[in-house]
Amino acid sequence: MRAVVCRKLGSVEALAVEEMPDPEPGVGEVVVEIDAAGVTYVDALIVSGRYQFPLPTPFVPGGEIAGRIRALGTGVAGLAVGDMVVAQCWSGGFAAALVLPATAVTPLPAGVAAAVGATILQSYSTAVYALTVRSPVVAGETVLVLGAGGGVGLAAVDVARTLGARVIAAASSADKREAARSAGASETIDTLTEDVKTRARALSGGGVDIVVDPVGGDLAEPALRALRFGGRYLVVGFAGGAIPHIPLNLVLLNSRTVLGVELGGVLPRDPATGARITQEVLDGVCTGRFHPVNPVVLPLDRAGDALGSLLGRRVTGKLALDPAR
Repeated sequence: MRAVVCRKLGSVEALAVEEMPDPEPGVGEVVVEIDAAGVTYVDALIVSGRYQFPLPTPFVPGGEIAGRIRALGTGVAGLAVGDMVVAQCWSGGFAAALVLPATAVTPLPAGVAAAVGATILQSYSTAVYALTVRSPVVAGETVLVLGAGGGVGLAAVDVARTLGARVIAAASSADKREAARSAGASETIDTLTEDVKTRARALSGGGVDIVVDPVGGDLAEPALRALRFGGRYLVVGFAGGAIPHIPLNLVLLNSRTVLGVELGGVLPRDPATGARITQEVLDGVCTGRFHPVNPVVLPLDRAGDALGSLLGRRVTGKLALDPAR
């Protein structure tokens, strides 16, 4: 089978498509023939050697997939050859097929395209976990979303709007801000020309209730200052590159709360929560409650280009790979 192989951490452009043996299922496993593989910022960090949990090389990148079950191992119940499924995995997704534990796959609802299914698990699960578990949104609250044109940012805009919040979207380009408006943002902030703290406070009438921050870097402190007294700051990631250093007196003097949002760390400790959130995301998309963007789908040999675009923050929306192309 064809697969993208990372043989050395560093340059994402060095990735190449190679031929590998077709996988065979073991006990309790299934082989999924992959129709689409989501391309995420986490994938880019892993390949570039910048993720906090490095993978030993060589490996096949790709952490979320959608496809059709091709083979069942012994002891697998409740699934059948031909079933459409989705799954999150640390690696292996940028390939024609992948072997997974049967417990790791979830049926893909009819009517949800494979490319959409492969690009919503990480982003929407993170947003749902952040805004319903870590810091539940109350209808009528104001939520400031940083990096609002990216995958997690757009999902956070959509989920917050669905929960009844008013959303202010901060992004660095007109295309990204327009995408955030389409996802449900009421107002936008240009992070290149406007002061996030001043503008967010003006738009919210004195301070926002929640900040969702998948960016970090220089935007973190002004976003924290944009919170009202008692506001909540959700740390989701550092797509801006730098892990911010914030003065904790800004938290103390205004009784603010800073919360980490790392669903990947929850899944092995609490699989039931992960399964519930995955199903909530899929049900939300299937019923029209959530409105994910249609991803740009690229051939498998464009994996390096896709990851490079994510690292360069040149992507609006989502990207996917088609292993058949």
